[in-house]
Amino acid sequence: MKRKPETDGAVFRIHITAEGQVGEEVPLELLFRLPAGYPSCLPGVSVSSTHLTRAQCATAKEKLLEEARKLLSEPMIHELVLWIQQNLRHILSQPEAARSGEKPTWPETATDDGLWLTLLHLDHMRARTKYVRTVEKWAADLRLTGRLMFMGKTILILLQGDRSDIKEYLILQKTSKVDVDSSGKKCKEKMISVLSETKVQTEHKRFLAFEVKEYSTLEELQKEFETAGLRELFSECVLGLVK
Repeated sequence: MKRKPETDGAVFRIHITAEGQVGEEVPLELLFRLPAGYPSCLPGVSVSSTHLTRAQCATAKEKLLEEARKLLSEPMIHELVLWIQQNLRHILSQPEAARSGEKPTWPETATDDGLWLTLLHLDHMRARTKYVRTVEKWAADLRLTGRLMFMGKTILILLQGDRSDIKEYLILQKTSKVDVDSSGKKCKEKMISVLSETKVQTEHKRFLAFEVKEYSTLEELQKEFETAGLRELFSECVLGLVK
């Protein structure tokens, strides 16, 4: 029986920060490749950071895989992300991570060509009407489809399109005065996080337009993801966020 390569499955690129050895914030890029048999078999894992050496990233990867083995047969990406955030400081203090003279590692570069799906989380929207209109305009200008989703205080943006256009959207999102602060002054978006970046096959294009939707229950939000064939994305990146 021919084994499908890991690259045939979904790829999740997750950006987080975790506490380092002396309490500093360490940015991490975690890359998870889900093989066809996931979660009954381990995901492919890559750890990179401009603040860590190659040895430190390798040790973090090994520890993540050890933790993943304890979670086989159940969705584990969200748990692994939380685990590395809580344990990075301890990992970096271990001897195998302390080899000197090595340069920091840069994030692994995936092929940018083709269709990508990116999931974003916003902390809040104070000037909601203006903010929503701006997001809709950016999506239209950049030929992006997807969803702007509201459920209670949870705000998610799903973007589908060329990766270069999604990157341009993120630049606009972070550099434009799109919201207002607590005093009513215009401000830039500082509370946005990238939950996932996934390359998808063109024939699996999931959204034909960009729509703004509001959900009254978690079940409605889950159904939106499942209808688009994004059950794994919901369970790995969204469920723990809204519970």
